[in-house]
Amino acid sequence: MGRKHDAVVAAEPVAVPSPAGEAPNSPKLKSEKKKKKHKNKDKHNQEQNGTASPKRKLDEIQPRNAAESDKGKKKKKKHKRDSEENVEETKAESVDGAGGGGGGGDESVTDGHVAVTGKNAGEAKYAPVKSFAGSGLPENVLECCKGFEKPSPIQSRAWPFLLDGRDLIGIAATGSGKTLAFGIPAVMHVLSKRKNKAVKGRNPLCLVLSPTRELAQQISDVMCDAGKSCGVESVCLYGGTSKGPQISSLKSGIDIVIGTPGRIQDLIEMGVCSLKDVSFVVLDEADRMLDMGFEQVVRSILGQTCSVRQMVMFSATWPLPVHQLAQEFMDPNPVKVVVGSEDLAANHDVMQIVEVLDDRARDNRLVALLEKYHKSQRNRVLIFVLYKMETTRVERMLQQGGWKVVSIHGDKAQHDRTKALSLFKNGSCPLMIATDVAARGLDIPDVEVVINYSFPLTTEDYVHRIGRTGRSGKKGVAHTFFTQQNKGLAGELVNVLREAGQIVPDALLKFGTHVKKKESKLYGAHFKEISADAPKSQKITFDNSDED
Repeated sequence: MGRKHDAVVAAEPVAVPSPAGEAPNSPKLKSEKKKKKHKNKDKHNQEQNGTASPKRKLDEIQPRNAAESDKGKKKKKKHKRDSEENVEETKAESVDGAGGGGGGGDESVTDGHVAVTGKNAGEAKYAPVKSFAGSGLPENVLECCKGFEKPSPIQSRAWPFLLDGRDLIGIAATGSGKTLAFGIPAVMHVLSKRKNKAVKGRNPLCLVLSPTRELAQQISDVMCDAGKSCGVESVCLYGGTSKGPQISSLKSGIDIVIGTPGRIQDLIEMGVCSLKDVSFVVLDEADRMLDMGFEQVVRSILGQTCSVRQMVMFSATWPLPVHQLAQEFMDPNPVKVVVGSEDLAANHDVMQIVEVLDDRARDNRLVALLEKYHKSQRNRVLIFVLYKMETTRVERMLQQGGWKVVSIHGDKAQHDRTKALSLFKNGSCPLMIATDVAARGLDIPDVEVVINYSFPLTTEDYVHRIGRTGRSGKKGVAHTFFTQQNKGLAGELVNVLREAGQIVPDALLKFGTHVKKKESKLYGAHFKEISADAPKSQKITFDNSDED
């Protein structure tokens, strides 16, 4: 193509004899020459390509004068610069609009640290539920809430919308009571559909998807407890364990299915799990689910459910893939309930200590910290590492040093993972090493200290990790090792520390305080790293000679 184009550009104009009576440079003659020139170019294009001559590009059309040209260039540069600077802002506005805050007629209601946006969000029927007694829910459904004084903020705000059949997006930190926020409406949905009648061999009506086995099991425990008093049955489907009991439960008839995408997809393909009657779907920790590569499986599973369904999505963050999933499968005007802030922020009840050190010094420093924080070997301490093999190595190193420790990671058999987590929860072995499978959603009581032996791949995961301590109003400590390899996340970590009023070590500031903009799948990473000792930018001015 390049050669053909060059041939067109290089083609010499055909000489046109001057008509009689016309001056050589007359306007009429010039016009005829110009027409003849374009005609010959078109003819040449047709001979070379066998097609008509393409239209000229807009940037090939010359402006009428130099001033217009300069003005156009400046405008184009300004537009390009504005687009680059505001690409994240534009995307955020688009996300908010699809999240229940940008459509026509949408309302926004703010109550303390809870913000609600969506169509008719301010109507009286969607007023927050202040007490269990005033919720209007049956006593047998509220049996599981007897241990609580009143609904949590996410429950108070989400219940009125979910009980009314609205699609909902919930953004709330772990430990905020979000399982019952969607669990109670799920039970009510089943009771409404079944009309309290047991159906032998019935297909499930509700589906809850979770990114990890441990979180799925935790949700299942809550849902089984919530449904026990009103006859609503649940089953938990996850990998790493026998399919036999899970298949038997499905065949006997189940109301609610909770599970991980992989195992549910396997059972669907085997023909033993039918989701055709599912009309209430929950995606818990949706952002984590997509980060783990489950997007295509999740889409496939959602395609197996009723075309008319109620969708609920809970997510600690709101990245573009989650937003796109919401756009595709949710109502155009879902309600969005945000407890706290959508900005990345850590629990203020956790004292964060960040220590910059050499990679080879971590083992000795870890032992020293355990002698400080876990001397009695009775209090719960959770150590996070990044890789599965690293889990095994650190566990072996500590066991050789006389420490009683258990571990969980993705390569362990599910039985071993469940046993290790149980020993840690009940206090039989209060020291555990884990990868990020334990960072999200798990409700482990009374974890006093979290040690980040390896810094996670994202600052979001850091916030979730340290959120395993300082729960239910208690104080906690998070001690983090930060190495040269993690320098790309230094700026984000500094922001998290400053927002929570924590001490920022000077050694961390030496890595720079720049923050990488999130990478777009369409445009890539649009940022430039700037070190802390980089020279300050200088203003450059141009004289009028550039306009000539």
